[in-house]
Amino acid sequence: MIAIDPLLPTPLVRQVYDALLAQIRSSALQPGDRLPSVRALAKTSAVSTMTVTNAYQRLVAEGHVEARPASGYYVAAVERDAAPRRKPFLGRTSVDSLWLLKHVYEDDRTLLNAGCGWVPPEMLHIDGVRRSLAALARKSAAGLANYGTPYGYLPLRQQIQTLLAQKGIDTAPHQIVLTHGASQALLLIARCLLQPRDVVLVDEPSSTNLFAMLRSLDLKLVGVERTVHGPDLQALQTLAQRHGAKAFFTTSNLHNPTGSQCTPAVAYQMLRLAEQLDFRIVDNDAMAGLEPPGATSLASLDRLQRVIHVGSFSKTVSPSLRVGFVACNEEFAEKLIYQKMVSSLTTSELSEKLLHGVLVEGHYRAHLSRLAERLQQAQVAVCDGLEAAGMQLFMRPAGGPFLWARFERDDVDMRALAQRAIGEGFLLAPGDLFRTDIRPTPWLRFNVGYAHDPKLYRFLAQEAHKHRRTAMG
Repeated sequence: MIAIDPLLPTPLVRQVYDALLAQIRSSALQPGDRLPSVRALAKTSAVSTMTVTNAYQRLVAEGHVEARPASGYYVAAVERDAAPRRKPFLGRTSVDSLWLLKHVYEDDRTLLNAGCGWVPPEMLHIDGVRRSLAALARKSAAGLANYGTPYGYLPLRQQIQTLLAQKGIDTAPHQIVLTHGASQALLLIARCLLQPRDVVLVDEPSSTNLFAMLRSLDLKLVGVERTVHGPDLQALQTLAQRHGAKAFFTTSNLHNPTGSQCTPAVAYQMLRLAEQLDFRIVDNDAMAGLEPPGATSLASLDRLQRVIHVGSFSKTVSPSLRVGFVACNEEFAEKLIYQKMVSSLTTSELSEKLLHGVLVEGHYRAHLSRLAERLQQAQVAVCDGLEAAGMQLFMRPAGGPFLWARFERDDVDMRALAQRAIGEGFLLAPGDLFRTDIRPTPWLRFNVGYAHDPKLYRFLAQEAHKHRRTAMG
């Protein structure tokens, strides 16, 4: 039993974490002792299971606790705590795009990262990775010491071919190029399609990392506003004509950050515009496998003529594997291979074999179904919580981790709000970080895997109430 006070300014996750760590350090909990189950501790402490899970994961990550599959959480035999735990953000705390790129992956466990870009580790297919790793370790050492081929591990490309066929995308192994995650895939594509100072069209809003990557190539970004049905077609046509754009980088399903999807009508019109105005569509399908049944596939409709399809397993298996891929026509695949070899020779065959083992061992499809269902349930809970706090939703996404919500007023200083949130123990993602023009916007990105927290809702409700009072004079 631990004491949790929801009225304290300390986040609930931090309270659970601190209470358990105090018991471990005072020897009230001994090495090898089993911690209460997530559900049991959530019930006795009157907090959500997500709050307890996040606290347990922080203790695991810092070496205080061990997670044992199908058994539970146990106090670690040897505590990995030689150095004092880092305090959050003692230096620069300005919330801007540079700060986000530098700090978002540090996973500071003193903050609830309500706007982060990854799926919670406990939702990923870590057991599958463990089994594949054990099986790979038993194989001949000769198979673990190769550079690999420029296209990537053939059995994995064949498995990806099968997965794509299930989405109606017909391709061949030599049309699939494995990459070091989706980030490298997008970088290689941009290098093949574009020259410095070219205009490239992107979703508005879209990924901060994508913007930074394209700008690193000295490209000019022009945003195409996103609607609940997909990109604004009139804006796409106008901007493509005006700038003579060669490429449009988009996400057709479970878009980051809005969670929206392209309807069939919008998808068909996008392809017509691409043909009429002679530009390529780069579709980043980072959430593959998590989209609802019947979701539209641009690559399926286009048969990989003008569409270049990017995939990754970071959101479904594990981001640490860093395996992504590009599916495209044969001519473009050869261009990709050249760029890939110039920049990195080959990708890690070890990681590719490890992922192949995960995909073929028999549990991946069931894992995808469970993950999609958990994220759908989390979407409902967080949507309800944000609306109850007085926020407006861009839409209720059909799945995936991302949710786009705003305050009623347009003149809310979101940077100042994000700074106040850090003081309260929350890391928020202001909407202007996801825009090409960095203009003020009342929107925030939420990650439903992390954002379901009563204290966060209270903080947002207080902010919404304060803004309404200011508006009333």
